[in-house]
Amino acid sequence: MVQDADLPRSLAGLSRELLARRLSPVEVVNVLLGRIEVDETNSFITVTAELALEGASLAEREILAGRYRGPLHGVPVALKDIIYTRGVSTTMGSAPYSGHVPDHSATVARKLEEAGSVLIGKTNTHEFAYGPTGDRSYFGPTLNPHDARRITGGSSGGSGAAVASNHCYGALGSDTGGSIRIPAALCGVVGMKPTFGRVSKSGVFPLSWTLDHVGPITRTVEDNALILNVLAGHDPEDHYSVDRPAEDFTRDLQRGLRGAGIGLPTSFYFDHVEKEVEARVREAAEVFRSLGAEVREVEIPNLWDTLRAQRLILGADAYAVHRERLENEPESFGEEVGERLMDGESPKAHRYANARRRGVLATDEFDRTLHDVDVLLTPTLPITAPEIGQREVGIGDYEESVRSALTRFTGPTDLTGHPSLSVPCGEAAGLPVGLQLIGRRFDEATLYRFGHAYEESVFQ
Repeated sequence: MVQDADLPRSLAGLSRELLARRLSPVEVVNVLLGRIEVDETNSFITVTAELALEGASLAEREILAGRYRGPLHGVPVALKDIIYTRGVSTTMGSAPYSGHVPDHSATVARKLEEAGSVLIGKTNTHEFAYGPTGDRSYFGPTLNPHDARRITGGSSGGSGAAVASNHCYGALGSDTGGSIRIPAALCGVVGMKPTFGRVSKSGVFPLSWTLDHVGPITRTVEDNALILNVLAGHDPEDHYSVDRPAEDFTRDLQRGLRGAGIGLPTSFYFDHVEKEVEARVREAAEVFRSLGAEVREVEIPNLWDTLRAQRLILGADAYAVHRERLENEPESFGEEVGERLMDGESPKAHRYANARRRGVLATDEFDRTLHDVDVLLTPTLPITAPEIGQREVGIGDYEESVRSALTRFTGPTDLTGHPSLSVPCGEAAGLPVGLQLIGRRFDEATLYRFGHAYEESVFQ
């Protein structure tokens, strides 16, 4: 009988065991369901035990018959509960959708199913994905696996906690202001916000039509690349989807970093950062140097203006998505999310137009900076995980809202669309710290190359 200790840590390792028939998908699912049953993080809203066992049984029969679909075949995964799943509850972490069962699946859910993965459940989310803390859900807050008094970050907090707690081998999240990278950093796992348009949003409940991204959260960089291999691709059902040739995002994982260039921003990304967080990221820069990369300082202009523009667009778009319900059923929203949504009604048209213009200029500013280096290295977040319910934080003498701190370093590339990868880089006061790698548009493979090299050097 398969025990907890028999399961590989990584998706890639599990995939090899399943293909070699040394592990059974059904046995794996049973072990994970046992873990979830005693879970205390509240990372799942819906556990699809019966469906998972049926999917695992099918995968086992197919693998035994030689009909292997690829690295995700038989692998248990989870989906943030804003991603539609046909016949399975999709709640958006909200009261009005608590009984909602879609009649169709999101494109990303279909792609994972076609790859042979096994859906083990739907993960908790900040209500309507509108919050970076992850502690405002109709189904209760998600608790950080490293310290149950602290937030997971959001809004994909359930996905981050489920992966960090070894309840699944990967989970999908969405990222509009940082909602994949924030929980990845605070929970000590890997999170990728792909290039805007790389992954379909069709069938994913929107927060902002023009800023939303969908991407994977995993325990290793290689695992993340394997999932993105399945998710990426043009989708005519998503008007923002970009038509790009298929590619293997794992292709450069073993290439090494000798002669590669890393840009370390001189300002903004190292302003108002907890000392231990900054120390971990600067230590990571030295690791990259030891691997043969050249690390040099770069300047990206106007980043505070870019961040303000992203936040204004997000607020206006979110209000537009929810306007009808806000007018007719304002009481159906949680207090904090309802107030944030109403704030999106006030910006004037010229401010929105200026913010859109700033997005175009900021995209060019990042492009020009990345012309001379392969990636940018920054902290993912300036802080470690605050306590559940905490809404203000002091960083030295700098006072800031928790929401602002959590999205300060992630928001800019949601506006520009550049791919951004969060990778664990140690701890501060016993809590996880993440480094952020930002790359050229549609160059996720290079981010994975750098992330994997760092991961292999430090954690293997």
